[in-house]
Amino acid sequence: MVDGVFMNGGPWNIMNGIAGIINIVTISGWFGIIISKDKQKDMIWPDQLWFWIIAYDVWNFAYVYNCVGDHSFYAGAALLISCTIPAFFIKKGAWLQHRAHTLAFWMMFTMSFPEFVTSSKFAVQSTHSDGALMTVSGIALAVNIAVLVYHVYRITKYKRNPFTQTVYDGLAASDEVIKENS
Repeated sequence: MVDGVFMNGGPWNIMNGIAGIINIVTISGWFGIIISKDKQKDMIWPDQLWFWIIAYDVWNFAYVYNCVGDHSFYAGAALLISCTIPAFFIKKGAWLQHRAHTLAFWMMFTMSFPEFVTSSKFAVQSTHSDGALMTVSGIALAVNIAVLVYHVYRITKYKRNPFTQTVYDGLAASDEVIKENS
């Protein structure tokens, strides 16, 4: 126990760290960010497509599960689902904005009512199983490697600079995001 949180170190943390670094490497399209033309004026990032969002979600859940397992149901699964569903079904391209809003709301709530996740009747305890930790981290690593392979393929095939250009421009999902928000 460290500061009231059960810690279970192991190789899964290294695997998940590598998955996180890969996830960072596959962020692209900074100069493709636009502001939606509707009255909400949302920040739209056309290069953050469904496969990158899923890779991030799997990595982040594994991170929370590895580091604060007893909080992973709310701080991991519920929090990630709450920003991913709107990004897929309500406002495509606005995932980062949804993530910022839901994360801010969660942090304000959990800092105000910390017992909700630790000792209330709504608390959900982790199994702290080495097998579960390894499985979740293995999935996170595999999914992020798959996104990296596709990312490098798009950069190479279409001669894109991931620092100054959108990598997924011309992909139907990216074109749909741009069309819906222009």
